Amino acid sequence: MSNIANRIYQYSGHMEPRIELRHFRYFAILAEELHFGRAARRLGIAQPPLSQQIRRLEELLGTRLLERTSRRVQLTHAGRVFQVEAARVLAGAETAVESARRAARGEAGRFRVAFAATVMFLALPRIIREFRDRFPQVQLDLREMPTGPQLTGLLEGDIDLGFVREPEPNPSLELVTVMREPLRIALHKGHRLARRARVGVRDLADEPFVLFPQDLAPGLHRQVMTICREAGFVPRVVEESRELYTSVSLVEAGIGVSILPASVEKLGWKNVRYLPIPGPGGETRIAAAWRKDRDRPVLQAFMGVVEAVVAAP
Repeated sequence: MSNIANRIYQYSGHMEPRIELRHFRYFAILAEELHFGRAARRLGIAQPPLSQQIRRLEELLGTRLLERTSRRVQLTHAGRVFQVEAARVLAGAETAVESARRAARGEAGRFRVAFAATVMFLALPRIIREFRDRFPQVQLDLREMPTGPQLTGLLEGDIDLGFVREPEPNPSLELVTVMREPLRIALHKGHRLARRARVGVRDLADEPFVLFPQDLAPGLHRQVMTICREAGFVPRVVEESRELYTSVSLVEAGIGVSILPASVEKLGWKNVRYLPIPGPGGETRIAAAWRKDRDRPVLQAFMGVVEAVVAAP
């Protein structure tokens, strides 16, 4: 950095005296015009105040920026260096102002979104694509995360918004249902029930179950347990799987049956059959969740995209 640039930042850091942003602007215009009268007209001020401010700027810098004669104005070497630095300062100030305005409108900044794996089979890819198209200045930080850790991350401020399944009400969180998804009974295709046209939950009473653990997917775990209890039994859980792929793999291996979101059918396991759950209670809610005290403009912008995409055919 040049000596003159060092002086700029040195003086800018003091309370008194200091170089103000208007000094940069005044000098930048004067350096373009090399004429006090024309520069003053462009700035919308009288010529004497402009001359005073330029002299004050030179005093603060401790060097002459202009060679003045009765016929013309020229930049000194220090003036040419300062012209470059002033342009950078003004551009930086303009960028800062515009960035702040974009952030206030929800059009810039960083936004951290977490989602359960199966939500990627639903509308989330379209939501992400649409949001990035509309708000390219927002850095979208995406994290695959089960519902339990999402709720913890929201409360601790590690994520801004989560897509969670069957969440319980929390006084600190805003929960808005954005999607619904059917549940499916998952069986090995060779299972005795797989050949039936219709299977009720009651038919699973004597079957071993593969379930998500409660700490990982509290909403889905609670919903499956409720469905089974309403059918008159408590499921006999033989395996708890922490990954969706593992759950389906265990069903394919014949370890047990499971009740899973319908989107798992897209995983393409050929030896697994998926059957609808008859009657009420056979679907799961997916909610957008965020902390009530962190309702930022970018969050509202994101939710606007979510609502538009989900409502689209």
